[in-house]
Amino acid sequence: METQNIEYKSLWKDEYLHYISGFANADGGSLYIGLDNNGNIVGINNAQELLEKLPNKAVQATGLVPEINIRNQDGKEYLTITVKPSAQPISCNGKYYLRSGSTLQELNGTALQHFLADKLGGEWDNMICNDADINDIDPEAVKYFVRRAIESGNMPKEAIDDSINTILHNLGLTDKQDRLKNAAVLLFGKNPQYFFITAKFRIGRFGEDGTDLGYQDEFEGNIIQMADKVMWTLRTKYLIAPIHYEGVQRIEKLEIPEDALRELVYNAIVHRDYIGTYIQMKVFNSRILLWNAGELPYNFDAQKAATEHISSPRNHLIATVFYKAGFIESWGRGIGKVCNAFNKENLSNPTFENFMGGTLVTIPRNTQIMQIGGVNGGVNGGVNGGVNKIELSDRQRNIVALLGNNGGVTNADLAVKIGIGKRTIEREIAFLKASGIIQRIGSDKNGYWKVIYF
Repeated sequence: METQNIEYKSLWKDEYLHYISGFANADGGSLYIGLDNNGNIVGINNAQELLEKLPNKAVQATGLVPEINIRNQDGKEYLTITVKPSAQPISCNGKYYLRSGSTLQELNGTALQHFLADKLGGEWDNMICNDADINDIDPEAVKYFVRRAIESGNMPKEAIDDSINTILHNLGLTDKQDRLKNAAVLLFGKNPQYFFITAKFRIGRFGEDGTDLGYQDEFEGNIIQMADKVMWTLRTKYLIAPIHYEGVQRIEKLEIPEDALRELVYNAIVHRDYIGTYIQMKVFNSRILLWNAGELPYNFDAQKAATEHISSPRNHLIATVFYKAGFIESWGRGIGKVCNAFNKENLSNPTFENFMGGTLVTIPRNTQIMQIGGVNGGVNGGVNGGVNKIELSDRQRNIVALLGNNGGVTNADLAVKIGIGKRTIEREIAFLKASGIIQRIGSDKNGYWKVIYF
């Protein structure tokens, strides 16, 4: 029976040199020539010829000299080709293979990049960013970090006067030749997306399902300041901050514990696989889905994520910088703090799972009453948060009023009546629809707008 370390072939083909690469890149193994798929000996007629030729072929294709022996049983000769595991990545004619279970896989794309990084003993964020130099670093981003690190007590006050080169060196973000590592460009780069095109964070506001997109935002730039931009946009555009007063003080407390939500955003930024695609946050009426490339650590029990566990960051350099800035925990307590914050507000805990090659966090929202312009009402399956108030702009109120008078009015007509561009009207309509204030009845061509709450 074929296993992780054993492969049977009834006769030799030069394409089987791939197995030498595959075994060497895994745990080693043996290739048997002259056995059928069930391991029964069928024998070969050219064992001696193969014994003489295969070592040279193996060296030329892979650079390895496997141990090759002739065996004889019941008058039938067969070969055993034994390959030891290699600490270095081994290619076969320029391609890389890996033995996984009882199959041989050709590595390419992100799988190959991860494999090479692991074999070469380094994490992706610790690798040198080719073609990047100190001129690609944004001094303001570095100053922002240093201020936050000093405030959190993780850097001395004197660090504010250190040069950018000194700070990057002390953080381990450059090598001995002062070459920038991937982490340095991501954390403090003027334009990290020039080097890493998917280093982005996208948010979308959806209606009933994932096909009903109302509006969206995309965030680029350095990742040390990305969370601030994301959180500001979530607070002002996507989520609801119920208004109440404590004495004469006006309080606008976000519907979801803000520190907990920020922790989840930080985790997505810090622990994502930057070889994979961008971070995605989908805001629905009843829930928020936050996904980042890169699965939870091996053997990590998502059901016990809220309990004490060992911190296992994917990007150690990035995690260290975020810790020094006071943004994240370094002891694996972040998820526990998130769940405690939700429990304190009597909200259901977020859930964590591996999904489509990444980590998916499902954040429940509280379906309660929404107050728009002082009028209470439930919204389209529920908009969430406590007793909420959405502050509509004068322009948005005008649009809703016009639609209330004539639900069949076109976007072009609205643009003329209000005195703004068509694209601006389209954005405002999308916002009002996603917020549950208006609803489209019928088709785009023959339907009309119905005002639900105003």
